[in-house]
Amino acid sequence: MRVHTETAPSGLFARLAEIGRGPAGAEGPSAAPEVLYDRHGVLVVRVADVVVKAHQPDREYGVPFLGRIRLAEALPHLLVGPLGPPLDVDGRTVTVSPYGEPVDPQEELPWEEGARLLAALHSTPVPADAPSWGRPTRVARLVSRLGDGPAEDVVRRAFATLPAWIRGEAPEPPGRAHLIHGDWHLGQMVRLPGAPDGNRRWRLIDIEDLGTGVPAWDLARPAALFSAGVLSPEEWGRFLGAYTRAGGPAVPADGDPWAALEVPARTLAIQIAATCVISAGRDDRPLDGAEQAMVDACARIAAAGTPA
Repeated sequence: MRVHTETAPSGLFARLAEIGRGPAGAEGPSAAPEVLYDRHGVLVVRVADVVVKAHQPDREYGVPFLGRIRLAEALPHLLVGPLGPPLDVDGRTVTVSPYGEPVDPQEELPWEEGARLLAALHSTPVPADAPSWGRPTRVARLVSRLGDGPAEDVVRRAFATLPAWIRGEAPEPPGRAHLIHGDWHLGQMVRLPGAPDGNRRWRLIDIEDLGTGVPAWDLARPAALFSAGVLSPEEWGRFLGAYTRAGGPAVPADGDPWAALEVPARTLAIQIAATCVISAGRDDRPLDGAEQAMVDACARIAAAGTPA
């Protein structure tokens, strides 16, 4: 397994490991803690059969987050949520969840399984008290953090082509509400080993953006990667075909899907490119091939589009 790591705040790892060994977690000599993820202000520690997550410190985790937890509890066949209410650890929001086996990049990627999960989530009746997903305003925050340089200028020019409501300059237009994950990619899927019912089907994790929204946004990341040439046509076809066959409502069953996907894919391409440029600048390194492909996609977006 590839562990994503930066530098955890001093003492936080020990606190999360202690929580993982507590009443909600695992005990005994086999519960040696390990870091699963340590990036962007998020620290995830595994202790035996649970994971303890310190969430991003600059996000709101109040009443809407409790609503997302309730949604996950109501849909255990689709989602893995926390085992209990969030904890406050030195001002950080922390949750404890069951450990699940992540996607192995060395094996055939489960594009079809992800598509079917999303189609099922998007087709689930929306509870009256479901919170809003709260995106895609993240792209504006990322672009605001860009420094100076040719790649940064390309991303900013592409950002200027996005609709005003995504740029934070107008209200979001109304639309039919569906349940959506809000931040879907293959890293948001796990299988629960040793499930009581023996069911080891894939589930979705990371529910911070779970709520009501337009389902095309859950297809935006693979669509953006396909448009940039990072995701192969074969993989994109597997994913989109499985989604439409499962009755997913984000795109029409017949006809051109890009009428629904174009704005979300464009937005995610810019968001991914901004993240890549910021990461490369922080590490004082050149962009790698996939990162440069996303910046090149932004150049095409800037050349083709005007604000919608």
